[in-house]
Amino acid sequence: MQPVDTLTLLLHPVRLRIAHAMAGGRTRTTAELCEQLADVPKTTVYRHVGLLADGGVLDVVGEQRVHGAVERRYRMRDTRARISSEDAAAMSVEDHRRAFAAAVAALLAAFNGYLDDAGADPAADSVGYRQIPLWLSPAELAEMVEELRDGIVARAGNGPAPDRGLYLLSPIFFPIEKPEGTGSVS
Repeated sequence: MQPVDTLTLLLHPVRLRIAHAMAGGRTRTTAELCEQLADVPKTTVYRHVGLLADGGVLDVVGEQRVHGAVERRYRMRDTRARISSEDAAAMSVEDHRRAFAAAVAALLAAFNGYLDDAGADPAADSVGYRQIPLWLSPAELAEMVEELRDGIVARAGNGPAPDRGLYLLSPIFFPIEKPEGTGSVS
């Protein structure tokens, strides 16, 4: 069997949702993932967890016998769970289309899962989804990206705590109109 690269593994809506469900250093069993992804058939969740484990995206961090079967606990392997900037730079236009479609499908599924929860309160939870066109020079763009990166990195190492909830931040950022002389947006 030929190894599958991380990019190919993560460019699937169900596997991307599993990755989101495992975020934050959580460990989960496949049964727990099935509960989290209740709209996905159990056999599909088991198959995709197996692919992610075989591909090195998930590590087995524990096993126990449950009703005669072995139940495994999984955790994301941080070094393999992200698409590197080198991988992104090497992606074709079609790869970017697939990646964006998978990310949007996973985002929509995660948001629907949140809204379907009986305790969902978008106003109290500071839920936001806005599109804000910004006119930026290349220097302003670089400065803004650095400011956003600094703010995210400052909190990315936070672990679970009684007063913390796990939030999904999904920045989507692309030009809708480029400055004159820099090429067209297609």
